[in-house]
Amino acid sequence: MIRSHFRGGKEWADEGLVLSTPSDQACKLFDSALSQLIGWYDDKRFGGLKTTLENIKIADPDFVMGHVMSLGIDLIGSGRTPQLDNSFKMEVETMDSLARKQAGSLTQREQSHVEAIKLWADGYLKEATDVLDDILVKHPTDMFAIRMAHDGYFYQGHLPQMRDSIARALPQWKTTTPLYSYLFGLYAFGLEETNFYSTAEKFARKGLDLNPNDAWATHALAHVFEMESRTSEGKAFMSSTVNNWELGNMLASHNFWHWGLYHIEEGELEAAIDIFDAQVGKRMHFGRSLGIDATSLLYRLELEGAQVKDRWREVFEICHTHMEDHILAFNDAHIFMSCLGAKEKNATRLMMNSLNEYLSESKGTNSEVTAKVGSKIIQALLAYDEERYEDVVALLYPVRYEIVQIGGSNAQRDVFNLLLIHAALKSSKRYHHCLAQSLLYERKAFRGTSPMMDRLMARALAFHKI
Repeated sequence: MIRSHFRGGKEWADEGLVLSTPSDQACKLFDSALSQLIGWYDDKRFGGLKTTLENIKIADPDFVMGHVMSLGIDLIGSGRTPQLDNSFKMEVETMDSLARKQAGSLTQREQSHVEAIKLWADGYLKEATDVLDDILVKHPTDMFAIRMAHDGYFYQGHLPQMRDSIARALPQWKTTTPLYSYLFGLYAFGLEETNFYSTAEKFARKGLDLNPNDAWATHALAHVFEMESRTSEGKAFMSSTVNNWELGNMLASHNFWHWGLYHIEEGELEAAIDIFDAQVGKRMHFGRSLGIDATSLLYRLELEGAQVKDRWREVFEICHTHMEDHILAFNDAHIFMSCLGAKEKNATRLMMNSLNEYLSESKGTNSEVTAKVGSKIIQALLAYDEERYEDVVALLYPVRYEIVQIGGSNAQRDVFNLLLIHAALKSSKRYHHCLAQSLLYERKAFRGTSPMMDRLMARALAFHKI
């Protein structure tokens, strides 16, 4: 739902969200950028989100919250780090310098936002989300803090916190407050990720009733269909509403990815490849894509036995520029998949060496998670590629309940569950065949029956006839 009115300085202040700038235009542009961020779209009237952020700084170069938003969007995009990007480091320093010069006039809320950005940029994501949570206790209608906290919890696998941060805020909003409808999709996703599927569906549909173009509410409902193995219903939903959610161009690739998963689940591999070719593969070239959706889709297709041919080469060209970022263990795992898929042995070695160097030199949330879980996933991916299936099981099975710490959604991390099952089925050890069967029974109890489940279970049961 495209807005026609944007809040000036007095309107922000009346809501208890003072923006410290003399420029009413900067305040209105801030509101426009916030709308585009929450709605996952580029508003062409303002030249899109990137141009809107640039124009905020033109309207008032000293507007601290304008710098905070620009940096925050880069951080949740997980494609820039001050450790490797000197210009990004300088942008953080500029924000900090402006905040210190204006310390006497900035509100406590604005100063807290600055602190959260600095902590996140330094790699201390948990501490950053703690600060954002504190902001929301006093300012539950601060939608920028809500979105930053939502993504921060998501990247840490803090799923109850992601859900509850919205649960606390939602009752304190007025229905007339701008962006109110988006809270339902945000809450629905947190509910879905903590397995409250029926309640998640209710809130997602409420969000879509209020705003049919809400790409995040669409996304939350897509997750419900995936986790409950309602794949036929999911395909029908995505197809019938595509003209609505595709307007959220920043999330469209990921929503097409969900559509592709339904086809893979049902064994319709060519249909999933068609979605890759027509949508996911093309959209990874837009903006600052890391190629995560493309990588994930191709890897799942190959697990199912599909021949994806030279598509890995194109994905690798997007991913390889981020091999040494090490911003999120989740990203690293998918980038590493692209190295393996493209058969880039030199890149594979380079990334593993870079990861070891990162672990020896870095501190912070992601460094701890990578050491504990992420590095084992990387080793397991390599072992599977080298047909060392017993090693895959030995690496993944002991940490499977800890993989949530790398972040991402349950559906996204499910690729590692599938990797473990496929490795156990291919292992030479009889015990691993029994383990695969046990894991499939566990999966069926949680997700119900599906064509993929039937295919994998048939393979597992076949071992008992040998």
